Amino acid sequence: MIERETTLRAWGNSIGLVIPKEDVKKEGLHVDQKVKVVITPVKTLKVKDIFGKLKLKINTKELLKEVDKELDSKFF
Repeated sequence: MIERETTLRAWGNSIGLVIPKEDVKKEGLHVDQKVKVVITPVKTLKVKDIFGKLKLKINTKELLKEVDKELDSKFF
């Protein structure tokens, strides 16, 4: 079984993907052989997708005060 991240490419009026030669050799694949392909899009996490989604039980000012207290007690 081959599991590899690759990029889809334009191929005439279609889209194709390339299977690296070393994977073809390793699996013993050949031209006109039927194979099963499972395609899963790679999702990238971007800051703009999560910005503002975190819901806190206390406001930011109170949270920062707590952090300052903890840091003061550890270092001073």
